Amino acid sequence: MKKILLSSVALLGLTVGAAAADLPSRTAPAPIMAVPVFTWTGFYIGVNAGYGWNTNNGNGYYDPAFGYYGNGNDGGFVGGAQAGYNYQIGQFVIGVEGDVQYADRGHGDRGYYGLGYYYGDNGSNDWFGTVRARAGVAFDRALIYATGGFAFNGNDGGWALGGGLEYAFTNNLTAKIEGLYVNIDNGGRNDYGFGYYGHGKDEFGVVRAGLNYKFSSY
Repeated sequence: MKKILLSSVALLGLTVGAAAADLPSRTAPAPIMAVPVFTWTGFYIGVNAGYGWNTNNGNGYYDPAFGYYGNGNDGGFVGGAQAGYNYQIGQFVIGVEGDVQYADRGHGDRGYYGLGYYYGDNGSNDWFGTVRARAGVAFDRALIYATGGFAFNGNDGGWALGGGLEYAFTNNLTAKIEGLYVNIDNGGRNDYGFGYYGHGKDEFGVVRAGLNYKFSSY
């Protein structure tokens, strides 16, 4: 009787062990790592290069006694650096950007007409800067935006208005194409031997490409 009881207990143990081996594992699953969603929010710095051209005619002037004072449709290389901050709210992106630019746009006609040398027709200078607001709509890594704000050149000031398209190739590297119209109240200065003659406006367009490094915001 004892042998039968011991055999039954052993058989029951083997059966329970086999059943336990067939049960699914209770090991906790590996955590799922969430891939961060791209955001335009963050600070950035970058460089740009393009072309700038004068859009005013320099208030052309002709004096039969002393000669012709020409227009100022000059253009040339524009390049510099920018820095700014974007903040994304849903699909909308707002921000601020400042830039400083070298501008080789020329200085209009120059001439000597017997009574004095006069210089420049529209007061274009070798550099300018802007501080602008930006607002746009993001389509994932593409951003279409408008921009506008303050433009300056030394002690002279004015305004700038434009827009552009920016695309993020990585989470930190973006490229943009941008156009600006700039209007600065500084004017040309001319000396005919008798006094001062000023035009009061430096108006020009800029088309440029830029590359930005965006600091991570997560």
